[in-house]
Amino acid sequence: MGQQYRMTLGKAKFETELQVRPDDIDLNRHVHGSRYFDYVLAARYDQMARCYGMSMEEFEQAGYGWFIRTAHLDYQRPLRLGERFIVRTWVEELFADGVRVDFEIRKGANGKLVCSGHFHYTMVSLKTGRAESIPDWIIAKYAV
Repeated sequence: MGQQYRMTLGKAKFETELQVRPDDIDLNRHVHGSRYFDYVLAARYDQMARCYGMSMEEFEQAGYGWFIRTAHLDYQRPLRLGERFIVRTWVEELFADGVRVDFEIRKGANGKLVCSGHFHYTMVSLKTGRAESIPDWIIAKYAV
């Protein structure tokens, strides 16, 4: 998967509360599987600014973006229309050109696990579209 940095990560876990919207629902009357990708991405967008002190806009202004290299989702139980839920994420590993972000999605009402998994993001240059080594100033923000 790429070179891993030899450093201690704080692995701080951050949470974002969201709610199931009508356009998230599929023909089986629960959240469509593809929406879980959106939920994790929405939580990471929120958490970049609120928890890591670096908004996605700031990240883009520095000339960087994230590309999902690998995604693994393990579904446990459905979410239904109107339900509130918590998306908890943390940086599990840092690589020379990316991060592995693990996540859990839990029902807001009872805390039961809905979905868990991880995303391996590769950092890319917005100018070239190619993978870039993560600068030290970004590593410092993610190592919480």
